[in-house]
Amino acid sequence: MRIMKIFLALISALFVYNTAQAQDSSLSFFITSKGSGEGANLGGLNGADMICKSLATAAGQGDKNWKAYLSTNGEGGVNAKDRIGDGPWYNAKGVMVAMNVADLHSDNNKLSKENSLTEMGMMVNGRGDSPNMHDIITGSNLDGTASEMTCNNWTSSAEEGGANAGHHDRSGGGANPTSWNFAHPSRGCSQPNLIATGGNGYFYCFAAN
Repeated sequence: MRIMKIFLALISALFVYNTAQAQDSSLSFFITSKGSGEGANLGGLNGADMICKSLATAAGQGDKNWKAYLSTNGEGGVNAKDRIGDGPWYNAKGVMVAMNVADLHSDNNKLSKENSLTEMGMMVNGRGDSPNMHDIITGSNLDGTASEMTCNNWTSSAEEGGANAGHHDRSGGGANPTSWNFAHPSRGCSQPNLIATGGNGYFYCFAAN
């Protein structure tokens, strides 16, 4: 009888744990509220991840495995979609923006100006706001794979070059104006270049665990 009670207690505890895990809608996706201050020079992927971690920590969610949604190219290149875990991902308001990687890169995702918030739950300026900051750098193609435009794999703040950027508000110009991850390349890699294109050096962060 005692063994049975212990067994039932373990089953109950496991059920509670799994339910809590399944219902975890705490912050796991955000747009950075600031960049590096050096344009697209983020210190590479490691530097970008550190920015994600620092901002998430300030929001009380620093214990997660934060990854920047950024691709790199060339030898050892990385696809942004392969860095961010399996999902689901929630914004600071507890809204699920995507169930998994396939959902994130489909028309079913819930990314928008209203849902693509900063780590503190603030809305980012979009088209029609002053200043417009809707360009979110990704270095990625529509499917989340690496493009050739990554500002030297996030180590350049030069006036030349560029990085693929998406529109967090899903509107504007470019080849894919309604895309959150690849609307058009930026005109250069410096902070003034990114601002002039319609951004501010912001990028997406996802919890990979």
